[in-house]
This record gives sequence, C-alpha cells and structure tokens, in this order.
Amino acid sequence: MSPTQLPDHGAVLAEVREVRRAGIVRLRELRLPVLTGMSASPGEGSPGEPRFPAVERLLRTAVAAIGGGTLQEAAEFSLGLAQGTRDWPPADRRRRAAQVYGVSVERFRKNQELMVLGQVAEQLVRLASGAPAQPPATGAAAPASDVGTAPADGSAPASALTSASAISEPSARPRPLAPSHHRIPVRAGGHGGHVTLHVHAVDLLRDIDVVVSPSNTHLALPEPYKSSVAASLRRAGAVRDPAGRLVEDSVRDELRAWSDRFAAPGLSVAPGTVAPTGAGALAWQGIRRIFHAAVAVPRPGTNDYDVQPADVTRAVTRVFALLAEENGRSADAGLPPLRSLCLPLLGAGRGGLTPAVSFAAVWAAVEAELARGGDWDLHFLVRRPERALLVAELLASTGGATTEEPGP
Repeated sequence: MSPTQLPDHGAVLAEVREVRRAGIVRLRELRLPVLTGMSASPGEGSPGEPRFPAVERLLRTAVAAIGGGTLQEAAEFSLGLAQGTRDWPPADRRRRAAQVYGVSVERFRKNQELMVLGQVAEQLVRLASGAPAQPPATGAAAPASDVGTAPADGSAPASALTSASAISEPSARPRPLAPSHHRIPVRAGGHGGHVTLHVHAVDLLRDIDVVVSPSNTHLALPEPYKSSVAASLRRAGAVRDPAGRLVEDSVRDELRAWSDRFAAPGLSVAPGTVAPTGAGALAWQGIRRIFHAAVAVPRPGTNDYDVQPADVTRAVTRVFALLAEENGRSADAGLPPLRSLCLPLLGAGRGGLTPAVSFAAVWAAVEAELARGGDWDLHFLVRRPERALLVAELLASTGGATTEEPGP
C-alpha cells in the first residue's frame, strides 16, 4: 500500500473494536472494508480466497508485533486470539483481559482497553505502510516526528479531534532518545497559537507560573509517597532540611487554610471549584502557584471516585477566571503577571475518564478561552508515552498544523 493510500488510524481502530465486540469466530459476518483492504497486501492470502482468513492473519501478525508482555496478552484475550478463547463471548474476553492488568472490568473498559486496541491499530498501520511493525516504546516518549500519531478514542465527541495519521520510522539504527517537550501549533476560534506538551513527571516542570493539580471535592491531598500528580506536587513543594527531613508541608498547609476559610467544616466543595495556593519549595523551580481543581467526587464506601467531564470543563474555566483575578491583584502590587499555565489530563487517573474524554473536557474550556483572545502560554502534561501520542494527535487536529516541533 502506497503512503498516499495509508488507512486512517481512527478507521482502523474502529474496525478493531468491532472485531473485539464480535470475536474472531464471526469475522465472516462483519463488514470490515479497511481491514479487508489491508489484508489484500502482498503475502496476505491467495487470489480467490475469502478475505476473512487473511484478516485474521493480519490481526495475529499485528498483535504478535506488540512484542509480548501484558499489552500483547491483553490484546490476545480481547480479540479472542489467545489459545482456547476463540469462541468466548465478548464479556468473558474482556473480563480475562482485565485480569491481565489486575483491574476491574469497568476500569479496564474505560482505560486499558483503549490503549490495548489502539496499539493493535498502530501496528496494523505500520504494516500497511510497509515499515516493520514495532513494539510500542515503554521508557520514553516518541520522537517529535512520531508524536502526531495516536490511538483515537471512539468515546470522544465527533468534534473532539479523533483523526489520526500513519507513521513509519527507520529500524536500521537505534532509536534516538525522545525529547520530553513538544511545541504543537493549535487553532481556536480563528486564533492560532502553540501548546507545549510535556512528557515527564510533574515535579520536573520548570519556569511555569501556574500548575493545575487534580483534587477531590474534600480538597484532601494524597499522601506524598504516592505517584499521582497531586501527591507529587505536595512532595515537591514540601520544605526539607539538608538531611531530607520534612520541615514544612507547605502545599498541604495552604490548601487546608483555604478550605478552613472558604469551605463549610466537614462538607465537600462543589465539583469544579478551584483553590489556589502557593507552590512551596517548587518556587525554586520557577513555579509560582498551584491551582487545585476539585473534580473527583468520592464514591461512598469505596476507594473510587466519579468524575464528570462537565465538571472538568467547569474547573478549567474557573482556572482562567482565577488567573485574571490574580493578575489584577498582581498589577496593583507591581508584581509580574501570571502568563504560563500547565494542565494535566484531569480525571484520567483514578477518576476513570479515558484520556481522550479528559482531553476533550479540558480543551473545551481552553478553546473557549483562546477564542476570546486569551494570551496565555499553555502547557499540557502527561507522563506516559502512549498518552503523549494521543494528546499530540488531538492537539494537532485542531487545525493548527499536522506536525509539531521539539520544544525547548
């Protein structure tokens, strides 16, 4: 298949998801024009042979190219390619794939399943491009030339940027270290600009005025030893002595003071509330403020949370309003304004939102602000490479450009 005829990643993913729902045993009954066309490549089947065996071979080749591990195992169970699962109903296959990751079926459906099927689609597009299918990177983000391709999520709104483009990369030389910053052109309401995508831990951020931290509606920070964005910011903002002993839990103390002042004792705040605090020791890294966005509503009797996309959009809208308010006070005090803002994928962790749905909810507020002419230096933050691929593709599909450049 020539590069100009490469299938759209979103179309491939949609048909892979259809196979997951129906199973391999029902391939003959499915209408899969994209996969059927891809299976007609040289070496896939013989003239006059029914296409569905060739489609199955193509799927097996793509899954094998993932390179083993939990990702490949979950893909095999999801599609019914694992030994003995060919005739399993979709609910049983999903349940067994969820066990591979040690999560509930519902959590797997909302999170890991998209990643798994997206990687199958990625390998299929690579095969169609003529490039050797390769396992996904596990330790670093893709190079800037690759970040424009990502799994599209069928649960995102139709206008929420789900197109994707195929990529290929040389395999004759070692893969170079990937940059952790990508500057991506975007457009909103006729206004053009750039967004910087960071692919690293939040405590490595430097010289950004405001970082948004996801929070629950009780504004209770997680313990600092945990790995979430909120826990990492609490840990990095703490003041310690030369031996590393805690002197002041600055971020927690300021957030408690805000809660004592503005929230009713023992009661939660409304979803979408944003509580501003200082950055504690992160001020040494050029971080001036942390805005705590209350988007996660605790589920009674469990350790889980519920997050509604509308609450995410409301919180980000409030973030921009707070920026304007604080800049008004800064101007009166003769202080420099807050201009740069970093946003994570709110609700895409324990909140259960898929990365694409979280991005769409965040972007709805960002797009509205940019359309009004907001002049902000915007940053998005993800830690996992596969999420970086998705966010970069969604940002690029706003119409700013189809490629991105490495950031500083």
